[in-house]
Amino acid sequence: MRLTTKGRFAVTAMVDLSMRQTRGPVTLSAISERQHISLSYLEQLFGKLRRAKLVTSVRGPGGGYCLARPTGGISVAEIITAVDEPIDATQCGGKENCIDDRRCVTHDLWATLNEKMNDYLSSVSLANVVSHQQGKKVQVIKDFRKPEVPVEKAPEKVAA
Repeated sequence: MRLTTKGRFAVTAMVDLSMRQTRGPVTLSAISERQHISLSYLEQLFGKLRRAKLVTSVRGPGGGYCLARPTGGISVAEIITAVDEPIDATQCGGKENCIDDRRCVTHDLWATLNEKMNDYLSSVSLANVVSHQQGKKVQVIKDFRKPEVPVEKAPEKVAA
């Protein structure tokens, strides 16, 4: 199977975005810090995700990215395809020129695997992945968009 870092990082970043966008646009720097993905790499990926109309960008203070559609309407396959990541287990890219411009004896096996992978990843929505993560420990960092309000402590009682 040929699912590389590009596809994995795009899905990871989209899951992160969908889990945190309820408070407004999410910055790529925040996703970068939480998921340990290079900011410049995320910028490249989100450019492709925006062109595929999976995310929208908001400029200015408080800006960042939001999903362009509900999480239930975005499949994992769409995300992977949007960043130009082929879901292909064949050596020939489906051209049937595997060995010396001829079809190899296992071509049908790998082509069927491609169909199964595509069917599965098309059936899994971002909402499915997010709901699977609910209740699991995820890294939380401070949201720098809103100032923290100090919590006043009640005076401690001294035992007599």
